[in-house]
Amino acid sequence: MFKKIFVVITIAIIAAVGFYLTRDHTPRQTFYQEKRVMLGTFVEVTSADRRAPDIVFNELGRIERLFSKYDPKSEVSRLNRSGKLKASPETFYVINKAREFCVQTKGAFDITIGPLMDLWGFTSKDYLLPSEGEIRKALRLVGCDKIILRAKDNMIQFKIRGMKIDLGGIAKGYALDCAVRKLREAKIESCLINAGGQIYGLGVKSSQPWKIAIRDSRRDSGIAGYLSLKDKAVATSGNYEQSFKKGNKYYGHILNPKTGYPKEPDMHSATAVADDSLTADCIATAVFVLGREEGELMASGFKGVELIIIE
Repeated sequence: MFKKIFVVITIAIIAAVGFYLTRDHTPRQTFYQEKRVMLGTFVEVTSADRRAPDIVFNELGRIERLFSKYDPKSEVSRLNRSGKLKASPETFYVINKAREFCVQTKGAFDITIGPLMDLWGFTSKDYLLPSEGEIRKALRLVGCDKIILRAKDNMIQFKIRGMKIDLGGIAKGYALDCAVRKLREAKIESCLINAGGQIYGLGVKSSQPWKIAIRDSRRDSGIAGYLSLKDKAVATSGNYEQSFKKGNKYYGHILNPKTGYPKEPDMHSATAVADDSLTADCIATAVFVLGREEGELMASGFKGVELIIIE
């Protein structure tokens, strides 16, 4: 099922901290909440089980050490430097999944945009407008078909020197899935994880689904609608998250892998709801790049995915 909400929104958590009185008037339940800076954003964990925050943060930290392009010791950084790596099973799995999504989204989701992200300054945050020649040169390094994967020994190799991957559109989703798996192994049945708008609602909160507010600052109430989550993931993609201004124009961080330029959006944001965070993360990015009509058509091929398009 697809929903279209034609307003400017952001996703936020409501009623996720402190005490909550259920509708059946059961005794109040205490919820523990903790926030840390991880994965390049604020990560907030809410649960009635006091063990949950440490479990989530420990797992997210482990994944960040594998995939962060800013950590010179990470497997992604080592691969980007050498162009070849005998990777851990997890790194091999995520890059293989990314290549599958690249094919399924007709190249709209592509982790080989690393050289383009560097060129525009989104890696260093030293933003600039590259020339058409510089973009054409960088585009020669882009394309998931230029990644060689050898499953028998988890070997990853780039076909062209100078290629780089950027897992920003998939790593956070995978990290949340890993954290949820650890929570379940610890027999924790209820937890809400919010990693900068990438959200997973595990179980329920006091017998009710976790409630997510869709906000519209132009309304008096500030809220355009709600989502109810039970064992579901939500991811939102939009250029308002990170952009820079040159002259009278804004340039967003979501790049079109085919043109090399920031996507000229026909929407404010694309939100995907899915059973797992990795899928939600990839689909939200791809829909934003493809645009509303083509994005909806692409997403309809994924079972259980729901879209919320904000124009």
